This record gives sequence, structure tokens and C-alpha cells, in this order.
Amino acid sequence: MADFVRDVMTPGVVAVRPDASLVEAAQLMRAQDVGDVLVTVDEQLIGVLTDRDITLRTVADGVDPLTVSAQAVCTPNPVVIGPDDAVSTAVALMRDHAIRRLPVLADGHPVGMVSLGDLAVAQDPDSALADISRAEPDTWPGGNSV
Repeated sequence: MADFVRDVMTPGVVAVRPDASLVEAAQLMRAQDVGDVLVTVDEQLIGVLTDRDITLRTVADGVDPLTVSAQAVCTPNPVVIGPDDAVSTAVALMRDHAIRRLPVLADGHPVGMVSLGDLAVAQDPDSALADISRAEPDTWPGGNSV
């Protein structure tokens, strides 16, 4: 069983500028097969933008996602964790804050993400959540276009 966040996190980050449109962010999520992007300026974390944020905070209200910036919709000042923190700390933070993803910062810079799925694979590899997290993503008929 993994002891540290660095052992379970997904290394690397997918990030957008604060002024990126939600369409740009969603296209990047699709291309990278992720459900969130970090909103950063000069490698400093400003917020986390999820596919759910885009759906509930703009599309559901009929707002044009081309006209809204990532910074306007993201969750600012997100809860974060360090790569040398214990996996148990990540679990506790997710539980306490009811979140599914934690940006991993080293020296104040994003270096990865740890998700509920990452923790499931590491802590209970035979669980349904671990199986789902390891599964290959579905693709839309005809490729990536909808």
C-alpha cells in the first residue's frame, strides 16, 4: 500500500490561463481525458475548474461558454496537498471537504493531481471504483466530436 501522495498521484498538470474560455477548457479536458483543469498564472494555482463546474455554473443557466472565463467559474483557492504528505491526509481532506480531486503542489507549484479514483486504486485495488478508474474511457461515435 502506498504511503505518500507522490506514490498515488497522477503526475503532471493540465492547466489553462484565467482568461481561457470554458470552451477552451472543455476541449483541453476532452483532449487530455481529464475531468478538471487547473487555472494558473505563472505556475501559481488560482483555482480548479471541473467539467461539473462548467455544466452547473454556466450551461445549466443557458450562459454561452465561449463568453465566460475559466477564472469566473473555477473554484478559487482550492484545498491542496503536497507530494510528501501521507495518503491518509489526502483521504481526510477529501472527506472533510467533500471533494474528489486535490491539486498536488511542491514549492507552491502544481506538480500533479490526486483523485478519489487514484486513492481507490492504491488503497482498494479490487473495489468497483478502482475498476472504473482503471477502465479505458468511452469514445463518442466518429471520434472525439459530438
